[in-house]
Amino acid sequence: MTASGDFRFRDIALAAYGPSVVNAIGHGAVMPVLALRARDLGADVSTAAVVVALLGVGSLLASLPAGALVARLGERRVLTVVGCLDAVAMASAAVTESVLALGMAITFSGMTWTAFIMARQGFMIDVVPVAYRARGMSMLGGSMRIGVLVGPLLGAGLIALGGLTWVFWLAASMSLASALLARTMPDLGSEARGQGVGQLSVLSVLRAHRRVLLTLGVAVVIIAASRSLRVVLLPLWADHVGLSASTTSLIFAVAAAIDIAFFLPGGWLMDTRGRVVVAVPVVASTALACLLLPLATTTATVAAVMVLIAAGNGLGSGIVMTLGADTAPVEGRAQYLGGWRLCGDIGGSGAPVLVSALAAVAPLAVACVVMGVLAAVGTVWVGYWTRQVDRQAVAVSRP
Repeated sequence: MTASGDFRFRDIALAAYGPSVVNAIGHGAVMPVLALRARDLGADVSTAAVVVALLGVGSLLASLPAGALVARLGERRVLTVVGCLDAVAMASAAVTESVLALGMAITFSGMTWTAFIMARQGFMIDVVPVAYRARGMSMLGGSMRIGVLVGPLLGAGLIALGGLTWVFWLAASMSLASALLARTMPDLGSEARGQGVGQLSVLSVLRAHRRVLLTLGVAVVIIAASRSLRVVLLPLWADHVGLSASTTSLIFAVAAAIDIAFFLPGGWLMDTRGRVVVAVPVVASTALACLLLPLATTTATVAAVMVLIAAGNGLGSGIVMTLGADTAPVEGRAQYLGGWRLCGDIGGSGAPVLVSALAAVAPLAVACVVMGVLAAVGTVWVGYWTRQVDRQAVAVSRP
């Protein structure tokens, strides 16, 4: 790791953030049109929704295996391999005439995305000094957000020029480009891997660190769940109060810009004031927004609620990766981060399922309030355990 006094982000910018921006452009372009692609192939609305959900399913399934893969192959090789595999998956999604084959391709893409993120996180832990860690992770999260913002804009232009499948070819080319960019980064840890260092089983690593995963890991579940709520609740509520699809999309675009604007201040705050000062606002802003949502009946009020969530989410850009880096062991780090990623995937995929279940048995306003109350309770848990991380960091830094 580079000494703090000699460290400059610009020295690692291309290797650290280039693959993330490029890869996220492809994923960002595909996400808005994935359901439409399924519908074009003959899927009904519910089946199209399942196809979209398969991206998260793939991510969930791959969390633990990806950790073992990174430990065995190293970050650079994993980024190269999964970039090429994701390109194959996106090309398959472009040419297939089967909904089943599309679903398989999307599931596989979700699996590669998880491995990609974990390899990025491991690289950043190695090259960024602890004093700059949160800023590094925040910028990594921000680079992905930039890609997700740019992707749909490029995708819209390609659809106008050549049709829906062109978006998937864009994603395939972006995945290949990210693999090529990954070749520019150093292969850190290759000597240790050659000597068999760090080849621990995933289960043994998770068992050794089960207390952290069952306490701070639960906080990660809560953070990820709160972040996924805006993707589920906001569109449903916007439709409920009669906003058009174009208006809802515009609100999301504004929120995305605000999200990006807050990631740099968030990283600085984490490095200088501790992790808790941004971890709590992520969940607290969602809790307040969910409680306020039943009162939002106009475009302006729905937009205000979305902006509230976006500000908290942007401030906490990189918080999950930062906490994972703070608590990861030296031996078995990649395997541990696989378990860490699993916590986030459980929260991210579990919250939409809970919203769907609540909406099936109660009015949407009730679902909003229930999720708001759960997020408020979760805020307390997140605040307590992230405060413990800050206290440990202060104790370690003292002479």
